[in-house]
Amino acid sequence: MAKRGALVRRLPAVETLGSTQVICSDKTGTLTQNKMTVQKMWVFEEIEDPNSKELKPLVEAFAECNDSRIDENGKSAGDPTENAFLDYLMENNLKTAEELKNRTRAGEIPFDSDRKRSTVAVSKGTEGAQSNSLRIYVKGAAESIVGRSVSAFKDGAIVPMTDEMRKSILTANEEMAEKALRVLAFAYKDVNTNSDSADTAIDISIENMETVENDLIFCGLSGMIDPARPEVKETIKVCRQAGITPVMITGDHKTTAVAIANDLGLLDDGRIAITGADLEEMSDAELDQKISEIGVYARVSPEHKVRIVDAWQKRGKIVAMTGDGVNDAPALKRADIGVGMGITGTDVAKGTSDMVLTDDNFATIVIAVKEGRGIFDNIHKTVSFLLSSNIGEVFAILTATILGFTLLSPIHILWVNLVTDTFPALALGVEPPEEDIMDRQPRDQKIPFLTSRQWINIFTIGVVGAALTLSAYFIGARITPETGVTMAFITLGLIQLFAALGFQSERSSIFRIKPKEHKYLWLAFFGSAALQVVIVLVPFLREIFGLTVLTVSEWIFILALCFIMLLFIEFRKAVYRYLHKRKEAEQDSAN
Repeated sequence: MAKRGALVRRLPAVETLGSTQVICSDKTGTLTQNKMTVQKMWVFEEIEDPNSKELKPLVEAFAECNDSRIDENGKSAGDPTENAFLDYLMENNLKTAEELKNRTRAGEIPFDSDRKRSTVAVSKGTEGAQSNSLRIYVKGAAESIVGRSVSAFKDGAIVPMTDEMRKSILTANEEMAEKALRVLAFAYKDVNTNSDSADTAIDISIENMETVENDLIFCGLSGMIDPARPEVKETIKVCRQAGITPVMITGDHKTTAVAIANDLGLLDDGRIAITGADLEEMSDAELDQKISEIGVYARVSPEHKVRIVDAWQKRGKIVAMTGDGVNDAPALKRADIGVGMGITGTDVAKGTSDMVLTDDNFATIVIAVKEGRGIFDNIHKTVSFLLSSNIGEVFAILTATILGFTLLSPIHILWVNLVTDTFPALALGVEPPEEDIMDRQPRDQKIPFLTSRQWINIFTIGVVGAALTLSAYFIGARITPETGVTMAFITLGLIQLFAALGFQSERSSIFRIKPKEHKYLWLAFFGSAALQVVIVLVPFLREIFGLTVLTVSEWIFILALCFIMLLFIEFRKAVYRYLHKRKEAEQDSAN
């Protein structure tokens, strides 16, 4: 799984992965490429010329209200959204890398998911700022900025903000969001920092943010595109085939989220999108009733994630939740599978997670689910094979004891167990996932590891194996007792190897597999068969084990018994497939 980009931090998570029924995923970087580029600039109209005077305050805000840095190679390094702004400035020769490196700030109020904005303060060196003053730059969601703006930079001048202007800003924000653009609004203001005047001094801190982030001058909108990952659309289809419900959770505008979701096919099944505000208005009972109808959550805070997880879990669903921030830790811990982001994730998020994605890709989660299902299948096959083999040995030896004859000596039993319980079992444990594994519904964790039907199957195969071994003994014993023991010894070992081929899949026929994809199974089969047969063919080994030489007809009879075992297992699987298809047909006709 690590080779596929999924680092499992807690081993029990592998089993849970195979049962995952809901995947709640962040949008940016997980469903999308996390490669933001600035597409549109808007200051009461779309402006294409980066050198336009209309964009001057907006360009300054790009540079100053930005936590990304310039690395030693002159490239932007940091959050992809903020990188996009620095890249825009450098690509259009609006700022040099050296200028961006030398940025200083007098104070800051970090981004907060509840406020949906961040703020920085820059000293008087910024053009246009007064002496003994700071220029405050604020960026965030348009609805968060517009409500706090009393003025606007329009046509090269600062003018009072009107209701009509606010409406046009929000309309432009909506139109850009409909085109799957992530939109951020920018504003600024100048404040006097003369410490001699208590009335004009200002404290740039979280405690004083209500004062700092008010009476702003709106300076524009920027629309960025973060294209959907091309592989995710197909992955969403795979999720549905596998009975997994994908859910998008994002802090972006609802319209942007819906546009991306429609592009990915997330809402093709008729589900709806809601905002964090809508979620807060719902009672727990309402959310429980509507949770399966909601495919997209927009403008949500990390606290909302916990409530979403709880709502799905109340439905009895196994939930995987992605997260990258410190505030995501509670949701990651609450989910059945917490998935941290290896690239953008914080140490806290990674430490809380059950699994970490090294590529932050949604498709990797589904690959991990497939691997998880495959691993569980392999453990199930291996345990079933070992139980049936040992039950066969027990029944054969118990029957011989009751009837008063010695079927096998201790050295024979030890050798058969060594040959059949080692290499074939290991090979079954590393089988690749079956082709239809993502066409099945998730495994219900309430169902026991081995159901009553499977126990019956194991016992039946064990009894058949015992009967075939005893048949070989009785046929051989008609010639000599040593021949009977030799035929029983070879048959008991080889029928278990043929049974291992049958256990390669609990549904599909062994006659339909592609040999190249199961090299370990075939290597174990032929290698173990050679070890079993060599005991009879090599004289000194034959003497140690107290066996005798077999004729060609006796070898053919043994092989016939082995194929009977394989055909019996395949017959049971054919009956299962028939009954399963019949059940599906009845369900389809009922629907």
